[in-house]
Amino acid sequence: MKKLTLFSIFLAAVVIILGAYTRLTDAGLGCPDWPGCYGNLTVPLSEEKVAQANAAYPERPVEAFKAWNEMIHRYFAGTLGLCVLAIAVIAVRQRDKGRPVKLPLLLLGLIVFQAALGMWTVTLNLLPVVVMGHLLGGFSVLSCLFILYLRLRESANDELGYKERSTVSALHGDEAGNSAQAKTFQRNLKFFAFIGLGVLVTQIALGGWTSANYAALACTEMPVCESGWQDRIDIAGAFSVPDADNYEFGAHDYGERVTMHIVHRFGAVITFLYLLALGINVLVSRSATNKQKYVSAFMLVALCTQVALGLSNVVFMLPLAVAVMHNAVAAVLLLSLLNLIFTVFRILENDQVFDLEKQGNAPFSVSKPLQGAFRNQQARTSSLHESEYASLRDSYQDPMSGSTSSHILPKAPGGFHG
Repeated sequence: MKKLTLFSIFLAAVVIILGAYTRLTDAGLGCPDWPGCYGNLTVPLSEEKVAQANAAYPERPVEAFKAWNEMIHRYFAGTLGLCVLAIAVIAVRQRDKGRPVKLPLLLLGLIVFQAALGMWTVTLNLLPVVVMGHLLGGFSVLSCLFILYLRLRESANDELGYKERSTVSALHGDEAGNSAQAKTFQRNLKFFAFIGLGVLVTQIALGGWTSANYAALACTEMPVCESGWQDRIDIAGAFSVPDADNYEFGAHDYGERVTMHIVHRFGAVITFLYLLALGINVLVSRSATNKQKYVSAFMLVALCTQVALGLSNVVFMLPLAVAVMHNAVAAVLLLSLLNLIFTVFRILENDQVFDLEKQGNAPFSVSKPLQGAFRNQQARTSSLHESEYASLRDSYQDPMSGSTSSHILPKAPGGFHG
């Protein structure tokens, strides 16, 4: 199941890239019907089939290049759907073995809804709301698959005896301060990382809206837009859906597209500054684990790459390769932030389990002689537990970071693991 999930992540990334390529080559209506193409499973190529297709859809004659772009995207999306269906079936059949079930079923529902959005994209003639929703649906599927893979990988490590280290001993150099300070940092990191996730998803949605309305080149000057842009701002019009029979090449006026583009630029600045501050804070903090520092460094590289690609889109007038990479790196940035959040939940869950273990065997309401005997026994047990804990901490090697792990604990229910 883990290998199938990893393969599905690769497929989902390919589908997102192909979707961006299809949109940027104006091939969203390369096949005017769904799920086939001009009533065929493949693009019509023979003279006879082309003539039949043109007769059936005289308003949209066959353009083989655009039709193939659309159909290849559909082939990969269909394969991804079958993989997600297989994951859901395996999860249900292996639910007694502790395999995740809710997340695979959620993925299956997302795939079905994503297929419906793909159909509406064609049947509603590239309605911007649907196009943007289709983009966000693709990112959602990729994110859920990535979280599922992280869960399965950690479960496999648990079965082998590996475990994410507790907050105190997992800190850089094991000299990060007391447990309370470390736990506070992790809780704060979880809070601010979730805010960052909301900011990033909002920015991805703004990018999708800008692209769906063909506003990527509405502004070609830096840092904001061409002179007089203040007079063209129209927030209400920019985020409305005008009545139109066909939304190909956009249905908004120039001022509304300028507004979309400017809002996307300001959103990019906010996203960059927030994630930059978040990543640097993790890198310089002594309460962050080595793994969290590595993930944050990777996130910052993706963030800077994304900004450079966004600037290149403007300066070089939206080159196809750069625009496609802009979508791909957005997905990488999203996954890196999710990975950071996952590490926080993992550490906090392990600390919670360890605290419960230390608080176990609390004395019951019994007579005073029995209470005294129980306290003596508890002191001996606690001393033995601490010595065994220290022995495990000194002897166990964490395969992910190469440093010693503080304890080996059973997986805690709930939390980010769903």
